[in-house]
Amino acid sequence: MSEHVHQLNVPANLAGYRLDQALAQMFPMYSRSRLPQWLKSGEILVDGNVLRPRDKLLGGELVNIAAKARVEHQVAAQPVSLSVAYEDEAVIVIDKPAGLVVHPGAGNADGTLQNGLLYRWPALEVLPRAGLIHRIDKETSGLLLIAKTLEAHTELTRALAAREIHREYFAICYGVLTGGGTINAPIGRHPHDRLKMTVRDDGRPAVTHYRVAQRFVAHTAIKVVLETGRTHQIRVHFAHRRQPLLGDPVYGGRLRLPPGNAERLAEALRGFRRQALHAAKLQFNHPESGDSVTVEAPLPDDLEALLAALTAHQDRTLQREAGA
Repeated sequence: MSEHVHQLNVPANLAGYRLDQALAQMFPMYSRSRLPQWLKSGEILVDGNVLRPRDKLLGGELVNIAAKARVEHQVAAQPVSLSVAYEDEAVIVIDKPAGLVVHPGAGNADGTLQNGLLYRWPALEVLPRAGLIHRIDKETSGLLLIAKTLEAHTELTRALAAREIHREYFAICYGVLTGGGTINAPIGRHPHDRLKMTVRDDGRPAVTHYRVAQRFVAHTAIKVVLETGRTHQIRVHFAHRRQPLLGDPVYGGRLRLPPGNAERLAEALRGFRRQALHAAKLQFNHPESGDSVTVEAPLPDDLEALLAALTAHQDRTLQREAGA
């Protein structure tokens, strides 16, 4: 079991601070909940003594941390096929396929991404949720960021909360959008269906930016950037505009077929059984070097095929109109 070992004198500018406040300033790589745990277990000593979190400091004291990295959860390590889009000593980025659940929960006890992470990288067992920084829905494909160390996890979690991690999605929605824009609408739990989210006045702030990538006869391909990260945010926001994501089984309503002679497209639409949503790009500052890291994931085959069907229908429609 690995250890977190540090030795540092309390700076003069922290004289008069409570111990817990000073520790948060001196060791920002660790969360404010973890440091008190180490204090309570005697793994943080000040001048060789165990102090209380509320004890005041004079400045100059020697702080010693010798804390064991403990297993955070009891999730089984299982072989799960994973596509690694990026990896270094501190960070992993996984390109998740549609259909793979991110972590165990009701109805999905195993066979998840988290099970696979623990199998491939056993050291992740000491990190919250095996280092996962954020999540995407089961039927959404694309990029997920994972920390490999506690320090990286703390910094990336902070960056996510500070909206410093750029997440860009590719989606296809119903309707023909005239241009890009921003959806600023709070999201909360649906009052009657606890499995769904909805726009509601007392919800948590949620902001989604989007721009048009390609227009079709009755659909639009869009690129979406999340400013916040609420559950089902993109799906809920576009459903709220009455332009739900194509194929969305929860928020999309019944299948809508485009007008005109569209049998080939109708077949493709009927066969697409998930929300047309892909986490296409991640951009973040590396938690150790501070360098900017950009990772992109190509569209999966099912979305490429759907785009091809929409494009072919659009071309046929324009040809008919030109010949009329």
